[in-house]
Amino acid sequence: MQIKIFQINPERDKNKVMFASLDDTETRQESSKLDPSIYDRVFTGDVDCEDLEEVYKLFNTDGHRLNRGHSLSVSDIIEVESEKGSEFYFCDSIGFKPVSFKPEKAQASDDLIRVLVVEPNRVPYESEIVNTLEGQQKAVEGLIEYLYNDDDTIIVLNEESKLNGMEGNRRIEGDVLAGPFFIAGDDGEKLCSLTDEQLEKYADVFAEPEDISPDEIESHTGYILM
Repeated sequence: MQIKIFQINPERDKNKVMFASLDDTETRQESSKLDPSIYDRVFTGDVDCEDLEEVYKLFNTDGHRLNRGHSLSVSDIIEVESEKGSEFYFCDSIGFKPVSFKPEKAQASDDLIRVLVVEPNRVPYESEIVNTLEGQQKAVEGLIEYLYNDDDTIIVLNEESKLNGMEGNRRIEGDVLAGPFFIAGDDGEKLCSLTDEQLEKYADVFAEPEDISPDEIESHTGYILM
């Protein structure tokens, strides 16, 4: 499922509707229309879920490393994208209710960058991370290592992924990469958002998941990519 998640920012929540049910929200703000301007976009990406209940479990119970907000809770909005367009659902006290929502009026952090995320056994997907050391480390679940490409892009991966027993992900130029990694742009000084062309290129490069055994990962532990 391709989704986005929006959560209320308490600093803009003048009617105190954060964590309120849909009925309570309508009562407190004296309107049946949700105010998207009080929401922040806290997640964009593709999740391995079949329905909204699985999304709830992933973001409320299990947790997702690319989630920039709190665990999924009442008053949050989930946008589900498909070929037919987007549908929006309010996380209510019980279940989810379809609502009208204008995502372009929600806000997002200024320091976000667009990246391509590559996970084991999954096709790559577009997402966004906070462009800080902490944000990069969270995205790969540990210390980071950079692999520089010759087209102003960088592969960012977990430096200790093989030592930590992370699952094999993709093969690359005689080496294997383990654990989740992402590709970002490189402006010469810091990471930046991928262009459309770069995103499309690496979505194609890493399009096919690969079956990589623990033995193969172990045989490449300590390998230095030149």
